[in-house]
Amino acid sequence: MATSSNETFLCPLLRTRLAFNMLRQFFSSRWMGYLALTVVFSVVASFFGLWQWDRREQAVAAMELVEANWDATPLTVTEFRARHLQASEAEQWTPIVLEGRYVPEDQLLVRTRPRAGVVGFEVLVPFEADTATVLLSRGWVATGESTDFPDLVPPPPLGEVTVMGRVKMWEPTLRGRGAPDGQVASINIEDVQAQVSSSLAEDFYLVVDRETPKPAVTPLGAQRPVLDEGPHLSYTFQWFLFALMAFIGYGWLFRQEWRAKKGISAPREKKITDAEEEDALLERSSS
Repeated sequence: MATSSNETFLCPLLRTRLAFNMLRQFFSSRWMGYLALTVVFSVVASFFGLWQWDRREQAVAAMELVEANWDATPLTVTEFRARHLQASEAEQWTPIVLEGRYVPEDQLLVRTRPRAGVVGFEVLVPFEADTATVLLSRGWVATGESTDFPDLVPPPPLGEVTVMGRVKMWEPTLRGRGAPDGQVASINIEDVQAQVSSSLAEDFYLVVDRETPKPAVTPLGAQRPVLDEGPHLSYTFQWFLFALMAFIGYGWLFRQEWRAKKGISAPREKKITDAEEEDALLERSSS
């Protein structure tokens, strides 16, 4: 009875002492430093995970715009303005039909436009319709022998033309990027308007889908965007997994050091000698 009573008293005492020693190891300056590094790594990994999630949401939103607007019924500029006083991202890729004439003397080229792995130029021409003058991107041409200019820029059709184009938002200005006369670094309203004589619509421009009458030679037209959200979702999960694994690794290292201090080692498998293995084979064969 006395032995049982002593064991009952000592067990909680031993557990308390073990817990105290473990806490002392945990709150040591070295392990607190390891914990701080773990927290910092996890926060950074979580930040990258959230960043990848945001990029996925942007890609999904862009795909939804293509699906909603690309095959919509084309509108005239008047019909478009009746619905949208100011164009926004939600109207991107909406088809619009224009009737009027190009202004070829104000043609511009946009530098450094890749297509299928080849760098070229995008051809911009103002288009005067009855209700507004809109900038049109007629398509893409390859770089010529001179890297500053294409060998051939197909001219726009003259006279009255019917054009179907798709709404695009103006691009931001590229700081520190210049361009020769007749060219721009990006399709932004400030740079384009400074080089054309017409007053352009300020909230959007159009990428040409088709022209009537169709010229014999045209720049390569715009392609329907590929509906692919990319690997952002898998990258998101990977970064959050890294954040979790940092704490798992911290806990494993802490446990290993604690076990080493207490002289606790993992059980080792008994190594079987060649003689023992031969005896086991003889026993199985004789049975």
